[in-house]
Amino acid sequence: MKIGVICPSEVAFRRFMPALQLVHGIEFAGIGVCTKEERFMGQEVDLSIADSVLNNEYSKAKMFIDKYGGKIFNGYMDIVASNEIDALYIPLPPALHYNWAKIALESGKHVLVEKPSTLCARDSAKLIETASKKGLVVHENYMFAFHEQLNAIDKIIASGRIGDVRLYRISFGFPMRDAGDFRYSKILGGGALIDAGGYVLKYATHLLGETAQIKYAQMGYIDGYEVDMYGSGALVNDEGKTVQISFGMDNNYKCDLEVWGSTGCLTTGRVLTAPAGYVPSVTIRNGNSDKVVELPKDDTFKKSIEYFVKCISNDKERLYNYKTIIKQAEIVDNFRHMSEIK
Repeated sequence: MKIGVICPSEVAFRRFMPALQLVHGIEFAGIGVCTKEERFMGQEVDLSIADSVLNNEYSKAKMFIDKYGGKIFNGYMDIVASNEIDALYIPLPPALHYNWAKIALESGKHVLVEKPSTLCARDSAKLIETASKKGLVVHENYMFAFHEQLNAIDKIIASGRIGDVRLYRISFGFPMRDAGDFRYSKILGGGALIDAGGYVLKYATHLLGETAQIKYAQMGYIDGYEVDMYGSGALVNDEGKTVQISFGMDNNYKCDLEVWGSTGCLTTGRVLTAPAGYVPSVTIRNGNSDKVVELPKDDTFKKSIEYFVKCISNDKERLYNYKTIIKQAEIVDNFRHMSEIK
């Protein structure tokens, strides 16, 4: 199977392409660079600025071709419609996911899309409906969910080493990025909930199970920015287990899990962002005694691509993945709506 990439993004070059080389049954066919109309969406823009942007995108695309082979497609529509492509990886800003994923599916292509699948549950459901009718895959690239450390943490908790769980806390945030970053643009689907909050909500539902419900939600804003910049909330399941969450993109870096039990406490960092080869660990405190336990290292991008390939040939897995995507979109929608209730 041959896969193409829409847009020579940083994450595509730094993470996707190295991982792709390790996956059997799928190969890189080429990369699409945008046309002026696709990039500026009909907006009037100075010709010199437009030329500079498009030349820069072409230069980045050439880096892909020089290192990994394949060809450059002159326009996103060209690569989507190409008979040389069986599947597409879409690492565009979130607001563009729905449109290009929909076009790709309608063109008969399987879709691996960066998180979130779309900006709302309604659009995600529409993508799934289209994919289902055509027997195609849509896979949302929340890579952390494939890391073996999550299973290892689950086993430690289940073993009773910290007693009965009284509270989970998940925190994920990072410092301010460059002013031109899409995360700060409303029209491109920016905002802390979409970018960072989706991670903590997904992990919270993993910890709490099918009955997880949001009990409170708060989103914060900063003068001079048009999107939410941080937030917090809590989820509870039918057993009364609680996960407190916090997230942000104007924060000191944090990517932590704390599990507070009746006889001990488990803490860890990099639970959502462990890179390939990184050896994570947890600290288990019982009384005044701390013990550091190493967790498995893993390659989450590679495993996410492998799961994408698996869904193509496995109907049962593909249907399960549809439900996972819709569930995630609904929980993010619910958080947003609850935070807007005054």
